[in-house]
Amino acid sequence: MNISIKAALLGSAIALAGPAFADKMHPTTGEKLAEDQTFTYRVLDEHTSVDPQIVEDVSGSEIVRDLFEGLYNQDKDGNLVPGVATGYSTNDDKTVYTFTLRDNAKWSDGKPVTAQDFVYAWQRLADPATASEYQWYVEVMNLKNAGPVMAGEAPLSDLGVKAIDDHTLEVTLASSLPYFAKTTTHASTFPAPKWAIDEHGTDWIKPENIVVNGAYTLTEHVANERSVRERNPMYWDNENTIIDKTVALVINDENVALTRYQAGELDRTEIPAGQYPALEQSHPEEAVIFPRLCSYYYTINVSDSAPEFLKDVRVRQALSYAIDRDVITEKVLQAGEIPAYTFTPGATAGFEVPAVDYAGWSQDERNAKAVELMAEAGYGADNPIDLTLLYNTSEAHKKIALAVSQMWKQNLGVKVTLENQEWKTYLTTRGEQNYEVARAGWCGDYNEASTFLDLVQSGSGYNDAKYANEMVDSLLADAKTMDNPQPNYSKVEEIIAADMPIIPIYHYSEDYMLSPEIVGSWPVNNVEQNWYSKDLYKVAK
Repeated sequence: MNISIKAALLGSAIALAGPAFADKMHPTTGEKLAEDQTFTYRVLDEHTSVDPQIVEDVSGSEIVRDLFEGLYNQDKDGNLVPGVATGYSTNDDKTVYTFTLRDNAKWSDGKPVTAQDFVYAWQRLADPATASEYQWYVEVMNLKNAGPVMAGEAPLSDLGVKAIDDHTLEVTLASSLPYFAKTTTHASTFPAPKWAIDEHGTDWIKPENIVVNGAYTLTEHVANERSVRERNPMYWDNENTIIDKTVALVINDENVALTRYQAGELDRTEIPAGQYPALEQSHPEEAVIFPRLCSYYYTINVSDSAPEFLKDVRVRQALSYAIDRDVITEKVLQAGEIPAYTFTPGATAGFEVPAVDYAGWSQDERNAKAVELMAEAGYGADNPIDLTLLYNTSEAHKKIALAVSQMWKQNLGVKVTLENQEWKTYLTTRGEQNYEVARAGWCGDYNEASTFLDLVQSGSGYNDAKYANEMVDSLLADAKTMDNPQPNYSKVEEIIAADMPIIPIYHYSEDYMLSPEIVGSWPVNNVEQNWYSKDLYKVAK
């Protein structure tokens, strides 16, 4: 593949810098390290972007966490650890946070990382002209004047963030937010190099143009094929970084990816649906499984453009009740997933899963109620519903969609057309409400229930159902300032279980085939799975 002269030179500089611990001992664990510190893993689809304020998917965010560093990172257990910030203080009512930035943080072009780089990035995120799919995150952070700035009704300078000096960042909130510090690990809050963006526009993220402040820089990107990042010698903690190169390979087929893993081409890949039990038996040191802060669900179009049958709450409830979640988790997936009847997973910090009514019924009772509701709505064998179920291309998504379509057909007489689309096309189709029912998944942006429930708030950028409920909006707004928001979260879960704009199906587990060389450094105890290549290492075989 062709690599630009600049990227090639930078790669040479990285190679000359050399792995600090290659073929030596790990300074903490005492393990002998592998000579080749390259980590290669599989992703399902091409990522949306590596621009911190534009990226909107999990695989893209994984890359961005290597290329850029925010105020805080997470350790292997999900705890906050310093990134560019070394610490912070607050005022008495915790509405003003003052972050102290390290003085040795640099961009890959040698410029210092300053508080103004964060101000620019956060204003850029809020700016309507940026058209970020994550613009709403500035409201999640509860930044002062976020709403008016996002709407273009106030200047960007009114946003509650300013640089006191190069190494002091002051953040002003609309009101106290107990989990504010946790929100700063999200990719959209990472700093951005204004000078590079001004010079190159949207091309600033190409390998030959990109300027980064993280532990790695982008040296190669071939769309829908591969992305390579290599150590950034300007990173403030480069001397303690062990992995030299991380390669993400786009492999759409889970079974092909498994074959390539078994051939030694990959260090990590997802386990195909239904194959975990056998692989755990045959490769117990490589088949790993652990909880994940993610929910798999179907979103239902309830916008003005939706078909009339989906605007009927009885139909939406019937579609949900008729899905046997135990079959999905125990027969189709078989990798420790948890059947879901609420949107928020039980793994969420400080969250108690409320006992919504239908969760306590047997599946026979749910099926009977579903048939009754469909009849009340005027649908059945003599007047069947025809609907299209959309999912992004994946063997696992297809298997789940096939199972669900059979349940709907057998229990309710619903005729289902399955439609799969490539990732970016699917995101556009779903985001523009050009669908009826669509597969969706959400992984927490931070470890607090609002990261899930904010998606059913009427103004959320990822409320693809276009669901609107004033009580839900009010409960979520009030929860932001409560010491114990659990009662509000429980009520929201009860409301959406009744209105059913989304159908929770299961809460994720993560199941990987992971090379024994990398297993010991993988953060299995971090339910958010915010991993950083700089914290990984490969042991000698």
